[in-house]
Amino acid sequence: MGVIGVQLVVTMVMASIIQKITPHYSFARWLLCNGSLQWYQHPSEEQLQVLAGKQKTKSKKERKYNGHIESKPLTVPKDINLHLEARSITEMDTQVLHYFPEYQWLVDFTVSATVVYTITEVYYSLTNPRNEMNISIVWCLLVLTFVFKVLFSMTTHYFKVEEDGERSVCITFGCFFFVKAMAILIVTENYLEFGLETGFSNFSGGAMQFLEKQGLQSQGPVSKLTFKMVLAVLCAFIGALLTFPGLRLAQMHLDALNLAKDKLTQTLLHVNFLSPLIMVLLWVKPITKDYIVNPPLGKENIPLMSEATYDSLRLWIIIFLCVLRLALIRQHLQAYLNLAQKSIEQMKKEAGRISTKDLQKMVARVFYYLCVIALQYVAPVIMLLHTTLLLKTMGHHSWGLLSESSYVSPKEIVEGFNSVQSSAMADNENQKLTVAQITTALDGLQNVFTSLLFRGLFSFLTWWIAACLFSTSLFGLFYHQYLTVA
Repeated sequence: MGVIGVQLVVTMVMASIIQKITPHYSFARWLLCNGSLQWYQHPSEEQLQVLAGKQKTKSKKERKYNGHIESKPLTVPKDINLHLEARSITEMDTQVLHYFPEYQWLVDFTVSATVVYTITEVYYSLTNPRNEMNISIVWCLLVLTFVFKVLFSMTTHYFKVEEDGERSVCITFGCFFFVKAMAILIVTENYLEFGLETGFSNFSGGAMQFLEKQGLQSQGPVSKLTFKMVLAVLCAFIGALLTFPGLRLAQMHLDALNLAKDKLTQTLLHVNFLSPLIMVLLWVKPITKDYIVNPPLGKENIPLMSEATYDSLRLWIIIFLCVLRLALIRQHLQAYLNLAQKSIEQMKKEAGRISTKDLQKMVARVFYYLCVIALQYVAPVIMLLHTTLLLKTMGHHSWGLLSESSYVSPKEIVEGFNSVQSSAMADNENQKLTVAQITTALDGLQNVFTSLLFRGLFSFLTWWIAACLFSTSLFGLFYHQYLTVA
């Protein structure tokens, strides 16, 4: 088989690297422990007592109640002159972080999968193998599986706590995204160019012909209404998972802007925040494609590029914006870590007293949940990146902006549909009956799940993830900018 070759060797080598080398040289751990991130250590009770001008005396701090000696909680004034000590994150510090194993595994596996995908793409561009399974698709699907698993695990945590505020937010946004998805799915291809309608028609026609060849009568595997309803439920689920990552991104964006001093960093932060909107607009045909492919230049319409070139350009823009967001991870994580000092400065403006335990928890929990915030930042980017890679591979797009040799248009797929199936039947006439049936069935399945179907599905999913991120981050920006001012 063709799979027993270069791709299998690359997969085995990368699996060995993940097992043997990654535990010692982890890219995820380096992102946190390279010395660029500073966290604030909570003060001890002795330090707080000294700052408050008190000394701990057990005779005055202990009381007897119902026969048990209870320690009265030590309190300090909220306007205490406290300055937190900043330290660089070390590998020892990461052992106490919540979700650090999940964060390390997801980031390191994503890096490995991306390397495998890159090597595979180079291999395909040099050799152009025929009838060989692209094993990088499996890696990308595994990455998406781990991303959904981690996001689902963090989201279910909000349903286990006693407070129902976060739970209500997830349910509300899930319902909102379900209604939004239903509205988006009825928009025609003249405005949102996903290719879902063409892909579903091709899928239904191929499935009906496949069932007829097997001696079964059917009107199609699923109706269009059911297909869109299932897709809307999936969209609502994705939107619920991306609710808190988007809300958190808005707060980190505002804090990172306050920390940025040079204009270039501020500009990059603004572009990074608006990157999901840019991705969304890439599929809005009247705004982008019509003006880029066929711009109105006087009386004549001179095409600047072909549709294949525009599809390749769209892929490159999405990848560039994903890389930009990953490059700005330090600024956002540092902005989150500064919340510890920010909460202390806010506390000093309040009157009254606070217990030392509550003060220590207020400072310590910022650092302990660093990996949760890191996952909320990188997981949506990983989703976008690998749905884009799957769109390119399974949708039969090309990376080249000048060459169109590897591009397969939807019209060519539809026209070649019947010819492929008939030629496959002719080749199997001289074979045994069982072999002919298996071969015909496999060829028939290839005609059912065509690149046209995958092109529509992954185009829509990539667009939807970007739309969910922008919607939630925009709401978070409005909330943190205006509703929490008071």
